[in-house]
Amino acid sequence: MSDDFTVEHQDAELLSRVAWYYYHDGMTQSEIGAALNLSRIKISRMLEKGRKMGLIHIHINSNYGGCFALESRLQELFGLREVRVIPGDESENSTVRIAEAASQYLMGKLKTADLLAVGWGATVMGALQRLAQTLSHRDISLVSLTGGVAAYIEGVASGRSAQNVHLIPAPLLVSNPDLAHSLRTERHVVDVMNMAKTANYALVGIGAVANQATLVTSGYATGSQFEAFRRQGAVGDIIAVFFDKDGNVLDLPFHDTLVGLDLEALRNIPNVVAAACGQNKVEAIRAGAKGKHFNVLITDEPTALAMIEGEA
Repeated sequence: MSDDFTVEHQDAELLSRVAWYYYHDGMTQSEIGAALNLSRIKISRMLEKGRKMGLIHIHINSNYGGCFALESRLQELFGLREVRVIPGDESENSTVRIAEAASQYLMGKLKTADLLAVGWGATVMGALQRLAQTLSHRDISLVSLTGGVAAYIEGVASGRSAQNVHLIPAPLLVSNPDLAHSLRTERHVVDVMNMAKTANYALVGIGAVANQATLVTSGYATGSQFEAFRRQGAVGDIIAVFFDKDGNVLDLPFHDTLVGLDLEALRNIPNVVAAACGQNKVEAIRAGAKGKHFNVLITDEPTALAMIEGEA
């Protein structure tokens, strides 16, 4: 047994002990620190780490938890199978909160040896980081829905997050349609894409057609391209495929240069979980739901209210 494994095992044991004292025994952080000869700050950081790793699961028992009325209304309006709505909180980063909610949802759904297909973006990567412990313990494999290995590194770099990680060995976007076609038919790319199609769950983000979108900030598209997309009716994208206000995929030359699954293949995955929120994304989320590009939505209360108001 390696020294690294021993250290990791000891850290996990200490973290578990701290969590038990705090959440089960009701000890304060100062009391735990005194008992274990650790500073209160160290205890606080360990509890936060435990939550992010998925070692600590917090369940809130409340008649109002999850904004049930909004969940039911969104399911009814858009024909969604499941919706999770978390309370809004302007004092916290909404991406972090939605990532946490998505990870909690998937913790309750994924089973041992499952395969989880993933898109990319800040929310998805944040959820994967929080799922790390669960993925590892349940021997769950990850498979990417698109090319662009670098875009996935942040989420899977906790590398022990899953015993098996399968990334499409190609860029997300290439310079011309012929090259994209060649890559999409290359054997190793085909193998991973076919694997993604067999996943039981997929987790994706939803992008708005805005200059602060991940596609622009990551250098995959330019502000002028986005302006052209908007003029052609684009309101949002999922895995870099753009659609209009009714969820119809647009006929854009940009799509011919992508390497990854299309939205039709994504819809064939039994459980497609979209995690997104924000006033700038309301129209995109609504359109994605109308297009049936996902059947599970994780969002927050202000976004849910805006989506419902838009349909009134």
